[in-house]
Amino acid sequence: MASPPEHAVDPFVAVESLRAALDRAGIVLPSLAVDPAAPALALVELGRVRADVALRLAEALQPRGAAA
Repeated sequence: MASPPEHAVDPFVAVESLRAALDRAGIVLPSLAVDPAAPALALVELGRVRADVALRLAEALQPRGAAA
């Protein structure tokens, strides 16, 4: 199934989808939100995180069994 064009993605849906996926991995990005500054761009604000959270996020993105 092809991905929709970038401009067709609802940023609020994207934020909630990402928040749910991160939650399943035990990761919280406190600043995760839709960026209201440029609604036409549909930007998602990921925010800053502590180094340990960044490391857990990197590990969660690695394929199963792959070394970091």
